[in-house]
Amino acid sequence: MATLKELYTTLKSLRDLNLPMPDELLKAADNLEEKIIKEEILPALSQNIEPQLSEIQRDLVLVVEYHPGEPLSVALSRKTNITELLEAKKLELDPEVPHKEVGPRRKKVVKISPRTGLCIHLKNGEIIHEKDAATTYTTAIIKAGLMPVRDLGLKSCGINIVSTTRDKKYGSAQREVSPGLYVLTHSNTKDKKKILEKISSALKLGWRVEIIK
Repeated sequence: MATLKELYTTLKSLRDLNLPMPDELLKAADNLEEKIIKEEILPALSQNIEPQLSEIQRDLVLVVEYHPGEPLSVALSRKTNITELLEAKKLELDPEVPHKEVGPRRKKVVKISPRTGLCIHLKNGEIIHEKDAATTYTTAIIKAGLMPVRDLGLKSCGINIVSTTRDKKYGSAQREVSPGLYVLTHSNTKDKKKILEKISSALKLGWRVEIIK
């Protein structure tokens, strides 16, 4: 994998030549930036700042604004939930989920059920109905709000529905919907319906979710 510096150099060369930026290159840079922030910068900040904040006895949120080549800007808010701050998001790294290793299984005849989809009716009359159940499910979670859904703590296969890490076993079923945020779609249509109904109930969205053939 290319280093972040190499990716920056390539992006600069493309900008200088007025050439389009490939989505794959931009995504790779996003992923590497997020990885460095989550695995190196956040632990260092926690270790250095937490002792200094120990004298403070009331809740607060600090937001660090960084622009390359400029001094850091730190804003303070008395709001106790960081998701209330505009465009702020948590970057806590979810722990790796252990999965049991299953040995070879005997082949058996499996009856494949007809493919089904999802249709979600919103309170305002809007309908979410994409090409397949997984895409509809993902779109609905984005509509509900990635951070509010993440805060509900809903899990499937032991993994947060909205996770900050790509799982080793089920990573192929996780869709990256924002840099460093993944929606797990590894479930059948009935389970997706149940999860969306839980989200609707918990967040008071008033959705009506139905399975369609």
